[in-house]
Amino acid sequence: MSRPRESPRKRSRAAALQVLFSLEFSAHPAASAVDEETPEGLDAPPSAAPAPEEVAPDPGADLARAQLAFDEVGAHFELPEGARAFAKELVFGVVRARGELDALIAEHARNWRVERMASVDRNVLRVGVYELLHGDAPAAVVIDEAVELARRFSGDRSPAFVNGVLDAVSSVVRPPEEAAR
Repeated sequence: MSRPRESPRKRSRAAALQVLFSLEFSAHPAASAVDEETPEGLDAPPSAAPAPEEVAPDPGADLARAQLAFDEVGAHFELPEGARAFAKELVFGVVRARGELDALIAEHARNWRVERMASVDRNVLRVGVYELLHGDAPAAVVIDEAVELARRFSGDRSPAFVNGVLDAVSSVVRPPEEAAR
């Protein structure tokens, strides 16, 4: 039985998630410097890379890394031009608004610190919150798409977690009559 063909936007969201996930592993300049200096086959000392909260945000560097990651990871996706543009909009939008997105996620993810969430879940939530704030899709569609990403790329409990957090965020950032559309 073949899988139903995915919509271009669904494929865009999956591509954006994978680019954002890859950025998590190249986010710290010190980490890449350690990789260059560590002899092949040896692990870098655990204290070599700073913790995420110790690295000062650099929007220009973040956008440059996002462009590189998008080019590298995006090359593995066959996306129509409009879908590629939407994926890029999601990636760059999330990178630019990460502080605002993380604050909303933290506010509505009870008993969870954003930096302690699984990387996939954190980035699914960022994409979902970004779309709730800046997208034109109905809130129900945004939430359903995010839950599907969590189901596809994360653990068994992630879809319910993503659904709960995005539903809570949606009730705050979208008026009730807009969410019903």
